[in-house]
Amino acid sequence: MEFLTSTFLATPVWMWLLFIGVVITLLVIDLGVLHREAKEIEVKESLILSSVYIGLGLAFGFWVWWSFDNLKPEGVGLGGAEAATLYWTGFIVEKTLAMDNVFVIAMIFTYFAVPRIYQHRVLFWGILGVIVLRAIMIGLGATIVSQFSWVLYIFAVFLIFTGIKMWVMADAKPDIANNPLLKFMRRRFNVTDQLHGERFWVKQPDPKTGKAVWFMTPLFLALVLVEVADVIFAVDSVPAIFAITTDPFIVYTSNIFAILGLRALYFALAAMVHRFHYLKYALSVLLVFIGSKIFVADFVFPETGKFPPALSLGVTFAILAAGIAWSLWKTRGPRGPQAVAAE
Repeated sequence: MEFLTSTFLATPVWMWLLFIGVVITLLVIDLGVLHREAKEIEVKESLILSSVYIGLGLAFGFWVWWSFDNLKPEGVGLGGAEAATLYWTGFIVEKTLAMDNVFVIAMIFTYFAVPRIYQHRVLFWGILGVIVLRAIMIGLGATIVSQFSWVLYIFAVFLIFTGIKMWVMADAKPDIANNPLLKFMRRRFNVTDQLHGERFWVKQPDPKTGKAVWFMTPLFLALVLVEVADVIFAVDSVPAIFAITTDPFIVYTSNIFAILGLRALYFALAAMVHRFHYLKYALSVLLVFIGSKIFVADFVFPETGKFPPALSLGVTFAILAAGIAWSLWKTRGPRGPQAVAAE
């Protein structure tokens, strides 16, 4: 019992274990109960699941509020209201960045001609990889920030640069066919040209020797590119959340809750990608804001040296709401994405 009450990264071990238990339970219900057999997820089901995941993510913020006020060791960490506000800000930012990731994933599935019935399996295993990867990156980031607080200013500059770059390249599309990793895998490994159901690997005769050897399927290549896409997005999202708060528990839980619903969110958004044509512009402004407020806080709020969490949450919500509303307004009617892009 002493182990459970001890702290890990300034948070009681039992709180970490409780959160991990919740995540595992949600994954088991998702794959083991709702999607035990391969099936095509309809938009209606996707919207319902997305609403459930978003609701759970927001509700967890209230538990963060209560637990930080009542359960964390005295004198360690943030107060409940501040912790919950920072959690919700991180959750909203990470959820929106995940929406941007959906567009790239949709292109990957389109390139490999992966039917919707098999896409859920790729996304499920992709999410498992994300959970482990984010844990490693956030753990390293928390350790570095705790030892060298000036690293936050490097994160801030990087976010500002990334936001500007995202604005300039908002209409650029990734060239999947010329992806260096994809070319390397096709050159160095046996790869089939056709899908084999939901299998990642199959045994087939080697064209040279005639012996049965393992071949990667296009479904496995899609999984690899989905994981790589998340690594690329994590390079943006992890500094972004550390620029909001350096508390490891808030950083990790807001990240994972935002990502958990990515599979469900994908099947809803993939059908209407063009309706969010201007979302990247809002994201670029948001990243510049998150990076800038680290520098602004020292001058505007010298007494605390921190940007007020409630104000940060309000600005974040306003920027994203404006981007989504403007996208939906500009893409209304039968005009389509080509007409919007041509303006």
